[in-house]
Amino acid sequence: MHRITVIGGGLAGLTAAITAAEAGVKVTVHEAHDTLGGRARTADGPYRTNEGPHALYSGGPHWTWLKQRDLIGPLAPIPPLEAARLRLRHRGVLRRTPPLAMLKLLRRSSQQAPVDVDFLTWATEQAGEEGARAAAFYSAVALFHHDPGSLSAAFVQERLRRATKLPPEAHYPRGGWASVIDRMAARAWNLGVRMETLARVDTLPRNGPVVVATSLASARRLLKDDSLTWTGGRTALVDLAVRTRRGDAFAVADLDAPGWIERFTAQDRTLAPAGEQLVQGQFPIAPHESKADGVARAERLLDLAFEGWRERVTWRREAVAQGRTGAVDLPGTSWRDRPAVDRGDGVYLAGDQVAAPGVLSEVSFNSALEAVALALRSRERPDFRIREDLDIKQA
Repeated sequence: MHRITVIGGGLAGLTAAITAAEAGVKVTVHEAHDTLGGRARTADGPYRTNEGPHALYSGGPHWTWLKQRDLIGPLAPIPPLEAARLRLRHRGVLRRTPPLAMLKLLRRSSQQAPVDVDFLTWATEQAGEEGARAAAFYSAVALFHHDPGSLSAAFVQERLRRATKLPPEAHYPRGGWASVIDRMAARAWNLGVRMETLARVDTLPRNGPVVVATSLASARRLLKDDSLTWTGGRTALVDLAVRTRRGDAFAVADLDAPGWIERFTAQDRTLAPAGEQLVQGQFPIAPHESKADGVARAERLLDLAFEGWRERVTWRREAVAQGRTGAVDLPGTSWRDRPAVDRGDGVYLAGDQVAAPGVLSEVSFNSALEAVALALRSRERPDFRIREDLDIKQA
């Protein structure tokens, strides 16, 4: 029986463990924390917050994979009346619709953006500067980067299309991401996966292939490989619980600067006590900016969309996410240029900043499947193949 060791018990690690176990492999997962989930953890207590706004996109292969295994669970649908309360800040005023110039970039018939040009330059040629900037800032909901217009046009366009698609691709597991993680952990356990928590790994085991499913920074330290770097975002996170008030916005996208606020209890009342609303926001900040700069922008947007929110606050938390929001691709680069999954000597990398396609958590999922496929192939298991129905692109 083949053996695979997985380091990291987040989404990528659990995906790798389940995939390997389904192929008949003995798997051990080492997780440094006392709980599984990585960045997909949901806080315990009365306020069920995720680490930044989270949604599960139905357009990617991981949705199919999870659904086939009944791992998604109940979803929290957005009531139509709440969905109608999406607001957009443009020129300092809240609006219900985006500028017409921005809509030109959302048409399915619009040109495929190039990889080697920045988004702002390309989009300005297509729709003018006003529409280009509004579209760039809106795309920050799926980028977590302070200057989306400076990134590869192809990279931004894909995320803009996914974030604005109708009907929406974004779905919300009831109870937060922890509900999905719990189901994945239970499936792994039933498949015989051995899961060790509070088990930090400082030296690579040598009893078989190893899938390193950690952050890129942690993988760099563990593998002692300084080449494991890639550009990421830096984001101020603001979580609030406020007493309920009729008329609060469901979500607010800032088209004057990158930023997003969402009232998550609009679709899932289990995330906060009765009579309170859970509001989460993310505001990308530049390298020279501080957390306070991002929080100040969040408060200005809250002033517009949540009347009297300061007097209604019952709980508040602030943080900065540094390199924890996935990879971003600069002009001239794509996902193929990121650190390779196969690191040689039976070591494979999985996570959201490695060479695999997809949006946000889809990169973790795709890289985990690729890592297991390569690991088993290296052990002369020609019968193992990635499921064709997932249409996974090979690196």
